[in-house]
Amino acid sequence: MTANQTTMTQVRERHISLMRLTCQTLGNILQNVTPDQARALRDGAEGWSIIEIVCHLRDFDDIFLHRGLMMRDESYPQLPGYDHEAMAVERDYQHEDLSDALSALQTSRERFIQFFQSLSPQDWERGGVHPERDSFTMTDAAMQVGLHDLDHLEQITRVLAQG
Repeated sequence: MTANQTTMTQVRERHISLMRLTCQTLGNILQNVTPDQARALRDGAEGWSIIEIVCHLRDFDDIFLHRGLMMRDESYPQLPGYDHEAMAVERDYQHEDLSDALSALQTSRERFIQFFQSLSPQDWERGGVHPERDSFTMTDAAMQVGLHDLDHLEQITRVLAQG
């Protein structure tokens, strides 16, 4: 294995660890949040509530996994886009149970982590066309999860600080 391959393996492993850590961090942040707070506290007047953010994270794990499976199994696929605002309304995130949504996120995250851990070196080199970013590799996908999580962890902590 070359030095560059070793470095990329380490980067990927760190991002997989980050996927688990951000999910655990979310659980710690939400530990004392009541269901009423989860529905009432919002990111601004028109922003999402905490429960909506958690449901978004849960559902995007499935979307990220679907994209990863497409890249692994197809030759440079066009990855589908999703309207996250419409999903929140259609799936009625606001009326979901916080503990159920968090539990489902933790379950989906473990499945997602197992997917990344199962990839061969050749699988990691596969890619596709992302609807917002053009060329997109499996490594990009692993990195996107942690960045996406971090964005929403910051959002939730900001909402809680304002509440």
